[in-house]
Amino acid sequence: MKKSNTIILIHGMFVNNTSWNEWKTFFEAKGYTVYAPANPGHEGHPADLRANIHPQLTQTGFEDVVMNIARLIDTLPEKPIVIGHSMAGLVVQKLVEMDKAVAGVSIDGAPPKNVMPPFSTIKIVWPVINFFKGNKAYMGSRDWYNRAFFNTLTEAEKEKAFDAIAVPESRKIGRDTVLRSFSNVNFKKAHQPLLFIAGEKDTIFGPALTRKIASSYKDANSIVDYKEFKNRSHYIAGEKGWEEVAGYIADWIGKL
Repeated sequence: MKKSNTIILIHGMFVNNTSWNEWKTFFEAKGYTVYAPANPGHEGHPADLRANIHPQLTQTGFEDVVMNIARLIDTLPEKPIVIGHSMAGLVVQKLVEMDKAVAGVSIDGAPPKNVMPPFSTIKIVWPVINFFKGNKAYMGSRDWYNRAFFNTLTEAEKEKAFDAIAVPESRKIGRDTVLRSFSNVNFKKAHQPLLFIAGEKDTIFGPALTRKIASSYKDANSIVDYKEFKNRSHYIAGEKGWEEVAGYIADWIGKL
């Protein structure tokens, strides 16, 4: 028997909820009710958002993203399973800590404030966090996306992926994850099941960091699982073979 028939897909930074379209269809076909909301300031089509930055974007912080999902959960008839990618992997951790979900899946997730990332992570996310750039929105170049997201794709695939998903981003979200105490996670607290997924070739949040986050949980009676997928980039939820990742998650949920 399923612990919940409801799934919320939460998008990370540099993309919006349209990046979950195929996943939404995938899980709906399995009988789930699926929500894939846009984070505040991210509503719309990526091409339109690149042309006209959403007026709410630069005011959006990490806690705004978490509470936007928490408010949605409070309107539902049951607690959901929450699945988040990148920054939203940390959103998943916070929602589980807040007892808003029956299970959580972090895919190539960002580290909480109380887990130190490697220099390679700091280097590649610095352009968005850069404290010298004020509050103006950050729009990654094609070259940045190619290095940060699409490093396992062909040149043609990189071009297509950028056009499909790339959006301007709030610097405040990234800064909040490294500066605000809200971005800490209580690793000693008992919690609902968590699954951490890593992509072997992820250049933002690599497998070693994902393992470090997962292994930080200390409650012996709480489930924390880890799975690494070979030859996958940070674009693990969109690149070729995403169905294998989604299928693994579906199987994991089914065994709870």
